[in-house]
Amino acid sequence: MSDQDATPENRLRKELPAEVPAEIPAIPAQPGGSEEVAAPELTGRQRLVKGLWPPRVSRAQLIVALLLFGLGFGLAVQVASNSDSGNALRGARQEDLVRILDELDDRSQRLEDEKAGLEKQRDELENSSDQAEEARRQTVEKERQLGILAGTVAAEGPGITMTIEDTKGTVEADMLLDAIQELRAAGAEAIQVNGVRVVAGTYLSDSGEGVGVDGNKINGPFRFKVIGKPQDLEPALNIPGGVVQTLEKEQATVTVERSSKIVVDALRAAKQPDYARSSSQ
Repeated sequence: MSDQDATPENRLRKELPAEVPAEIPAIPAQPGGSEEVAAPELTGRQRLVKGLWPPRVSRAQLIVALLLFGLGFGLAVQVASNSDSGNALRGARQEDLVRILDELDDRSQRLEDEKAGLEKQRDELENSSDQAEEARRQTVEKERQLGILAGTVAAEGPGITMTIEDTKGTVEADMLLDAIQELRAAGAEAIQVNGVRVVAGTYLSDSGEGVGVDGNKINGPFRFKVIGKPQDLEPALNIPGGVVQTLEKEQATVTVERSSKIVVDALRAAKQPDYARSSSQ
């Protein structure tokens, strides 16, 4: 043994077995001949993101989403419409709101009275000993009422007189039509404007410096004679933003007077309908 082999380091190496390199397990080859490296395992967050994006939307889900969008849009429009309709009265005074509420109550009462009258007529027909005579009486009364509405007979009763002074010539046909519609809604039963009877088929048009009512030209001042309940007719014209305020904005002067007796004597000739016929057998 040489001196070099006798060193402690050489003796230790001779006593230890030779180092064997670690064997790396071979990855089995995939069919096709090429070897692929296994993909790393995904974390929980990565799997969640991968499942949510890109979104997978079916045709049924798309249709449901469109329907929900349309429903939501419709609700939003409805809410906005209701909000706009409430803004018109939001700035009104308390007295005006009370008057408008009273007017609505009066309209409801008129409808209830009309219903009660019809029920009374039905009971009279059912219980009358002489139903034929009762039917004739009611027919005559109904003919008189329809004549008033059709403008073929004169009428009188409580109501109002409204006079519109139009010195600037700014009043147009649509403004007078608004006044007529407002009076009808308030329960007017007969209306006459400057000697022209207003009926269901009445139309208004601008005619030069005046206004045409059923082809009859009238000029200011415009005088309305209206039969109905004065306590309903006058407030309907004076509501905030109503007929009177609209006309005053056009620099017209409006006066409304109540009366216990208004005479509407302008008549319309009875006209046979060209196409409409009674459907009763």
